Amino acid sequence: MGSVALAEELLLLAYDNESGRATGSTIGLDLGMAAAVLVDLALAGRIAYVGGTLAATNAAPTGEPIADAVLARLAADSPHSPASWLQRLRHGLRDRVLSDLCARNIICDVDETMADGFNHLHRYPTIDPSVEADVRDRLSRALIGDDQPDERTAALATLIGAVRMEPTLGLSGPDAAAAHAQLEKISDHAGFTGTVSMEESSIRPSVALVVAVLVKAIQTALGTARA
Repeated sequence: MGSVALAEELLLLAYDNESGRATGSTIGLDLGMAAAVLVDLALAGRIAYVGGTLAATNAAPTGEPIADAVLARLAADSPHSPASWLQRLRHGLRDRVLSDLCARNIICDVDETMADGFNHLHRYPTIDPSVEADVRDRLSRALIGDDQPDERTAALATLIGAVRMEPTLGLSGPDAAAAHAQLEKISDHAGFTGTVSMEESSIRPSVALVVAVLVKAIQTALGTARA
């Protein structure tokens, strides 16, 4: 697995570098990050979509603590649908990802909890902007280029489109709409939506299938499924 997990990339995009506060839909980001962990496990050849459920096919650790904790849950639990796993995993995941990024000095935790101790407020401004800069560079090239991005970047672009995170790319109005259309095009060409057969896709069929069912589950949960 890469040094930066897909869930971490989504979170970095969603948090303002200076204010350290999240932007966009809270539920959308949490569902997106839960899906991202599962996609990373699919990319690593650890899980697959079988008979309507997500199942562990290889329980060997990946070396990424958050992903490995999720993998252990899938291996130990009974099979569940993609939608069920998204709901099971999203709770508490953001705090774990924030803690991981803080421990690696990519962001920092600024505690602004009131003196009475009742109103807890934390901000997470960026310390090392290079990680997010790399993510944005990959996405920019995917959005403006004609070549289909690699499977990891294609999956990231697809998740961003699924949770409607275009505003985190600094886009609004017609530009955001155009970016969403391009994100959907990337998803289509990767074989994530059924528009292109998985045999024609450059993405491994096992990965494409996991991404496809997770995107459908996210869109159903958010009420944004394509007609």
